[in-house]
Amino acid sequence: VRLGEELLDVLPDGTTFAGFGRDAPPEVELVVSGPANCSQTLQVARREYNIQRVEGVPQATVTPPPEQLERIRREAALVADARAPSIERPELIEKVLAGFVWPARGPISGVYGSQRFYNGEPRNPHFGVDVAVPRGTPVYAPAPGVVTLAEPDLYFSGGTVILDHGYRLSSTFLHMSEVSVQVGDELQAGDLIGAVGSTGRATGPHLDWRMNWRQERIDPQLLAPPMPNPAP
Repeated sequence: VRLGEELLDVLPDGTTFAGFGRDAPPEVELVVSGPANCSQTLQVARREYNIQRVEGVPQATVTPPPEQLERIRREAALVADARAPSIERPELIEKVLAGFVWPARGPISGVYGSQRFYNGEPRNPHFGVDVAVPRGTPVYAPAPGVVTLAEPDLYFSGGTVILDHGYRLSSTFLHMSEVSVQVGDELQAGDLIGAVGSTGRATGPHLDWRMNWRQERIDPQLLAPPMPNPAP
């Protein structure tokens, strides 16, 4: 099965899956090869994203100081290495595809795809969903997976955990005040990962939950049920 230029993983029961990023093309071809060859052109609907423009921000607040650049590069490589392997375990991904739960429950304060311009310069879009809850609030695994990164203090994201759900689908949890897992730990949905904080470059306590499928940053909120209203 091929989606555009991507050759997709096919599970033993025939299931396959893929994800679309923020700036996916409006059309992509899905091709199935085998005894019954078929193809379909998929239409990818565009979304409207929240864009904010902020002027008069001190440059030191926007751009990391030069002495931190080597650390930033080193940590980016660490994160990339944690996402690179493919854990090909059908019994794991089958549980994952059955559904996600929220790793923390509370008001949603930031959404996927939003972007700010500081002093006219675009910043990277926000690729996660933010849940505004107090420091120390427990963070739980939203689905089964294997921990491939557990770092207490990264420059941008502070306390950070990557939970690999299999076949290069992963969740990342940022800005945590506590990291309660280690690389190699296998978790089930609802297992404790750590605690909410405001570590790294964060202005206040919240959980930033992100998801990746291969090189695509996808929206976690589309995979989770509606947040309870009112949130606990």
